[in-house]
Amino acid sequence: MRLLTTHVGSLIRPPALLDYIRSRQTRAPYDRAAYERCLADSVKEVVRRQVEIGVDIPSDGEFGKAISWSQYALERLSGFERRPVPAGSNPFSRGADRTRFAEFYAELDRADGPPATAGATGSLAVCVAPIEYTGQEELQRDIANFKAALAAAGARQGFLPVAAPASVIPDRRNEYYASDEECLRAIARAMRSEYQAIVDAGLLLQLDDARFAVTYDRMVPPATFADYRRWVEMHVEVLNEALAGIPEERVRYHVCWGSWPGPHTTDVPLKDVVDLILKVNAGAYLIEGANPRHEHEWRVWESVKLPRGRKLVPGVISHATNVVEHPELVAERLARIGRLVGADNLMAGTDCGFAQGPFHRRVHPSIMWAKLEALVAGARLAAEQLS
Repeated sequence: MRLLTTHVGSLIRPPALLDYIRSRQTRAPYDRAAYERCLADSVKEVVRRQVEIGVDIPSDGEFGKAISWSQYALERLSGFERRPVPAGSNPFSRGADRTRFAEFYAELDRADGPPATAGATGSLAVCVAPIEYTGQEELQRDIANFKAALAAAGARQGFLPVAAPASVIPDRRNEYYASDEECLRAIARAMRSEYQAIVDAGLLLQLDDARFAVTYDRMVPPATFADYRRWVEMHVEVLNEALAGIPEERVRYHVCWGSWPGPHTTDVPLKDVVDLILKVNAGAYLIEGANPRHEHEWRVWESVKLPRGRKLVPGVISHATNVVEHPELVAERLARIGRLVGADNLMAGTDCGFAQGPFHRRVHPSIMWAKLEALVAGARLAAEQLS
């Protein structure tokens, strides 16, 4: 037997592509045709490298997104305007973890630079008009580039990562719809166009939803855990509505506790939300599991049964440390879960993306590739142990 390997999606962009993305973010003039050629070549190369290493189900690296994994929708949805962030109201500055470790986060923010709320401009996204999907041209370009790259690399399958409704422009403000829930449902209806197009193109759809777990840190306290559960239940309902009619086996759902390299002492435990994760109509669940705050949670699967026909893709490689995991550790992480859920229901994955935005990476590119090599080697060892 063999265990298939994949990852969460976002990979570190090459310097040549970053030059064009910088111009796009700053609204500076650039050669559009040259950018499109560079983008297609960059996707072709990053897919080739993944396949060469042995990654079974690669992504396009999210290279076509000129902002971050959750904010890119600003360029594909109508109804939003960008405004300067009011002084002292940056949504990234709140949360129980940040309150407890304020001095650490002050140092981290100085090292990383100020966290942007809507991409490179550091603006606030405000809904001021009806939300409609307007990104068909960019989406079809990304699909075409990726399918061409897959064919050139001889890969049979690949996935495109996009944001789940809860994580689309997550710190947005609503000034148009009667309620935030109505705004969310409008986003979900619009994003369904993206979800359906990816599946119709023969690709796997991955829904990234860091907001699922991160909201606990932002909400509780002062809200209660019951309040948080109700918030998640509503978002899962909305997501499933957006997925109606899309075959579950074509959908992957990714949940993590936020990519930042912080203490994470106030993360919601997996055991308290795993039932809600499994309510999402997806064929595979990619759940963070390699970092030391959550690695112990493999034991959740001792008492929780994975639904029939669905796969678990635990993170067995961290995106947030420059230490490269030993393949034997990767195998150990996979084997202990495989014995609980069944090897046929298991794939090997990463905790999160290696680049949370084009200019915001967690490790050096050479280390990213070394980690993916360790992932593949560890999966082979685990397959031998589980045979």
